[in-house]
Amino acid sequence: MTLVIAHRGASHDERENTLPAFERAIELGADYVELDVQASRDGELVVFHDADLGGTTPLTGQLRARTAAELAEVGIPTLQQALDLMRGRVGVMVELKHAWRHRRHNIVARTAALLGADDVVISFEPRALRETLRLRPGLRVIQHVGYGVTIRRAAGYAWGVGFHDLRVTRRGLERAWSLGLTTLVYTVNDPARMRQLAALGVDGIFSDRPDVLREILAGR
Repeated sequence: MTLVIAHRGASHDERENTLPAFERAIELGADYVELDVQASRDGELVVFHDADLGGTTPLTGQLRARTAAELAEVGIPTLQQALDLMRGRVGVMVELKHAWRHRRHNIVARTAALLGADDVVISFEPRALRETLRLRPGLRVIQHVGYGVTIRRAAGYAWGVGFHDLRVTRRGLERAWSLGLTTLVYTVNDPARMRQLAALGVDGIFSDRPDVLREILAGR
């Protein structure tokens, strides 16, 4: 079965990484919602992807230069708010963004402490995932590969690996499976490509359009 993972929520329908996007993803039947965690100036764990606020909010400048209260005014939720909304309703995949840039706020440890046993942690940074596992040995972690981290290296600690859609190959998938890894692909919005990846047997697909992905998988 291929998992439907709502990328930053149902971000085709609602603004990404917001409570409405997460609610919409649940309504559309996603198996998991993926979200991104950073820290505000005053150390609050907040849900946002970019370092700069200008692309998706009325604010400008760096997220880390703004307080949680300022961010809340433009709809940026805290991690706790997002988890409270989704707990018991959908699976949660939390990506640690720039974890070591925010190390003075202890973002890895504080995020790990908030997560439930069935939640999943994602990162491009191996040391963030290793630290997560040191603190919460039972959590599942996903290492994005192909950008300085090999599949074999990830197999030493990860539950699964994330492949960028443009870099995924049958050989890479088979390599991951042979090492016992779950395979996820990001970020796929084209229906034809969704069908191709499902036919390859990938274990999960990140999409801004979980409704389209769900429909395609149901029709297989």
